[in-house]
Amino acid sequence: MRPRQLEEYVGQTHILAPGQLLRRAIEADRIQSLLFYGPPGTGKTSLAQVIAHRTRARFVRLSGVESNVADLRRELASAANRLTNAGQPTILFIDEIHRFNKAQQDVMLPDVENGTVRLIGATTHNPFFFVNSPLVSRSQIFELQPLTEAELVLLLRRALADPERGLGEREIDVEEPALQHLARVADGDARKALNALEIAALTTPPEAGGRIWIPLAVAEQSIQKKAVVYDGDGDAHYDTISAFIKSLRGSDPDAALYWLAKMIHAGEDPRFIARRMIISAAEDVGLADPMALVLTQAAAGAAEFVGWPEARIPLAEAAIYLATAHKSNSSLLAIDAALAEVRSGRTLPVPEALRDASYAGAKRLGHGEGYQYAHDHPGHFVAQDYLGAVRRYYEPTEQGTEKRIKERVEKWRQLLPGRNPAPTPVAPASSHAEGTPKGVPG
Repeated sequence: MRPRQLEEYVGQTHILAPGQLLRRAIEADRIQSLLFYGPPGTGKTSLAQVIAHRTRARFVRLSGVESNVADLRRELASAANRLTNAGQPTILFIDEIHRFNKAQQDVMLPDVENGTVRLIGATTHNPFFFVNSPLVSRSQIFELQPLTEAELVLLLRRALADPERGLGEREIDVEEPALQHLARVADGDARKALNALEIAALTTPPEAGGRIWIPLAVAEQSIQKKAVVYDGDGDAHYDTISAFIKSLRGSDPDAALYWLAKMIHAGEDPRFIARRMIISAAEDVGLADPMALVLTQAAAGAAEFVGWPEARIPLAEAAIYLATAHKSNSSLLAIDAALAEVRSGRTLPVPEALRDASYAGAKRLGHGEGYQYAHDHPGHFVAQDYLGAVRRYYEPTEQGTEKRIKERVEKWRQLLPGRNPAPTPVAPASSHAEGTPKGVPG
């Protein structure tokens, strides 16, 4: 049921609707190197084949799983001869291009650069992280989206009506709720929807008149449990943990629990989830509720100790606590502000009174002279210079527990030398560090 012509292609209207860039390039036969990426079953290979049918170029297909450097060199040499002797360009389609290692990808670079071949790569992984930068920079990248339920229903109806490539030679009636269920549970994957329809049609015995009737119950059995779109090292992995952390930060326990459930169902490493929550406890909750970090660390230890499926309980407890706790990122802002000043090169010397005076000869250097021991003073506080300059990095909020901290800090600052009036806070270089970078282990 793969589309043979561009007019049969379903979905991806954001790049293939009339007037869109890719549609114009295909119709004008001006295809250059392209990279298609998106979830399985969204039409990456089908789109490459549609382009092959529409273009005057020779179409050569290789697999990132099965092909090697020798296969690449052979096809590239053939493409060069074809272009020189017949003037015919070659489209080199590589399915699962992210499976090629750096050396294999580098082999293609000169021929892509000089136009010997027009590369079309298909991948389920983000090419900015899994394809060499030189190839990415020489290619147009198009992200394919999961198909909508309406688009999947259209494909299913086509399969039922097509007698040559589909199920049209059989007399099949599908209940409308059954079609809707297949489209909904397929989760944007056309291959999954068509496979489920085929299973339902081939395993359902015909009725007395010879017609096959597929009700909702049969459709549910054919597609079984909904498969969550989730890859352990790709976009779904990072996008889901990003949504989880942002839901915690946004104080939405229900959203946080959904994303947590998705990761649990997909078999995510509980230690990865716990690490991200520990960071959230310090970054987003912070001193507004210091117990958040303690509880999250305890949940991390408990989850690792008991394992799945019971680990879901302490992780859920920690997630709910973080989502419903008072929030303050003052610790993050404070350390980033201090780091920004240190990195700027304005390094401050340690005041003489604070230097190490525990070794012989330290007093001769004046180290420790004038230092006052805080515990010898009322309230275990003494006003003295601990920095040698007037700086303010930590700005406590009035959220939760930190409100009491703010009262103490402001009282102490008024007593410190040079702190009245209060100096202007030093702005951090970056106010927020977003999640785990893609491609970096959590």
